[in-house]
This record gives sequence, structure tokens and C-alpha cells, in this order.
Amino acid sequence: MKHKILFLCTGNSCRSQMAEGWARHLKADVLDPYSAGIETHGLNPHAVRVMAEAGVDISQHRSQTLDDLAGVEFDAVVTVCAHAHETCPVFPGRAKVVHHGFDDPPRLAAGLQDEEEKLAIYRRVRDQIRDYVMTLPGGLGL
Repeated sequence: MKHKILFLCTGNSCRSQMAEGWARHLKADVLDPYSAGIETHGLNPHAVRVMAEAGVDISQHRSQTLDDLAGVEFDAVVTVCAHAHETCPVFPGRAKVVHHGFDDPPRLAAGLQDEEEKLAIYRRVRDQIRDYVMTLPGGLGL
């Protein structure tokens, strides 16, 4: 049985998308991953790029909200940013809500002019998310 996991972020553009991509790539045998945002911000092109560098294609993902996933019963909801954690709605049923925050690459890279410096931030967070996904589902206590 696969565990249905939702990665929740503010805009479903970067961190939650990377987490879903890693979960599909690394844990498809035990996880049925989804991602959504409190609102939608569109797919972040830097996130798509650094995931592709690691061999994970998220280019066909789309930014979506919780309303787009109405009716899906999750085993766990992982908030990957502080704002999503603070505004996380109540999930009916058995969903276990866990917070595991990651730095916000778009915010950290906003003032940088050098593309490689920007991408380094995205790569660091990408790798941190990969390491976290590798602990799942055990790390959620499911």
C-alpha cells in the first residue's frame, strides 16, 4: 500500500514541486505524492532547471491549490515552508500534518545578479529536499 503524501507550500511553485518530483523519482514504490499551495504562483523555472540537472523532470507539473485536490484522502501532509505551516487548513480524516521547512530559493536569490549564484541556492535546497524525501515514509511515523 502506498502512502498518499501532500507537500504543501505557499505558492506550489518551487519547494513543494521539488519534493513531489523527488518523491515520484525516489519513492514511487511506497509513496503516492502530490503537491499544492495555499495559492498558485506558477512553476518556478529555476526549480525545473535544477531538478532536470539531477535527472528529475518536473516540467509538466502544474501549480495547484488544495481545491484542486478535493476528495483526496492523505495519509500525511508535509508543510515545507513556514507560511504554509502557519496557515495550514485542518484536514479531515487520518492525515498527519508534519512541518519540515526549507529555505525559500526565490526569496534568497531575489537580489542576486549572477545566475550561477542563484542556481547554487536552488541546488542546495533541492539536495536538502532530496535528503528529506529519502527518509520517507518512515520519517513521518506512518
